[in-house]
Amino acid sequence: MLWQTGYLTFSGCNRRVGERLHYGLTYPNLEVQIALNDQRLKVFLPDALQAEEAGRSLWELLVGNNLNGLEHHFRSLFASIPHQWYTKNHLGDYEGYYASVFYSHFAALGLDLQPEDRTSQGRIDLTLRFQRQIYLFEFQLVERFPHESPLAQIHQRGYVEKFLGEGIPVYCIRIRFSQQLRNILEWQQETRIA
Repeated sequence: MLWQTGYLTFSGCNRRVGERLHYGLTYPNLEVQIALNDQRLKVFLPDALQAEEAGRSLWELLVGNNLNGLEHHFRSLFASIPHQWYTKNHLGDYEGYYASVFYSHFAALGLDLQPEDRTSQGRIDLTLRFQRQIYLFEFQLVERFPHESPLAQIHQRGYVEKFLGEGIPVYCIRIRFSQQLRNILEWQQETRIA
């Protein structure tokens, strides 16, 4: 329906499985991307004014490059999602749910995002380019990987190497979520220069 109404457009043929072709979808322009993700964020938050204020707060934290404030911002965002929205479904059991909330919150501001950013060693969950800085986000459910070091995947797969030579700060942020808490359990960050 979103494709037929023009809110999404084809980005190309991603793969072929037998005689079936799988196409990618993307936003036709920045205005549609902002509008759709703004509406998506409002689905996660019970109050439209709260969603608007969250967007302003996120922008100010990014402009100030306040990573500790960013952590508190997202903890608060997840804490404000009503408990009833988790009943009779298992959204909180999937890493993709938490990644979607992050993505929608950033995308509602029209920021330069690349979900599932491909490298030669794997995919970065979410890459954000903002004011000559790069933020690499890796998400993980602690129940699925209880003993893994938070930044291990970023290091093991050399995700920062993709940006070598740009001479700008790269903030590696590994976030571990808890299905039981339905929130961030652990936030670890480090800064590299690419």
